[in-house]
Amino acid sequence: QVQLVESGGGLVQPGGSLRLSCAASGFNFATKSMSWYRQAPGKEREFVARISDNTGVTNYDDSMKARFTISRDNAKNMLYLQIDTLKPEDTAVYFCSVVWQSNRIWGQGTQVTVSS
Repeated sequence: QVQLVESGGGLVQPGGSLRLSCAASGFNFATKSMSWYRQAPGKEREFVARISDNTGVTNYDDSMKARFTISRDNAKNMLYLQIDTLKPEDTAVYFCSVVWQSNRIWGQGTQVTVSS
């Protein structure tokens, strides 16, 4: 059974940093591209970043590439998202995701709240 479990969210002041984690299980992690999405209150879920399988090629939404860094540890089946210089508009639930057998699978998400 494919399972994605995010962690690392929380309340952070503007200008701070967070590293989100996603623990993956139930599939061969090293062979799958992985993505992060986010959903702000009252808004649709949006793409943040993607990292390819074992080549590590990354791509980002243009508005996020300056402050977001996606990475992975294939030995640990872990996906990460480093977010720097957090802004109130980064407040959202952050989800990791994988496409498995033509279906996009989501974790439960981790809440990031940026507020002073």
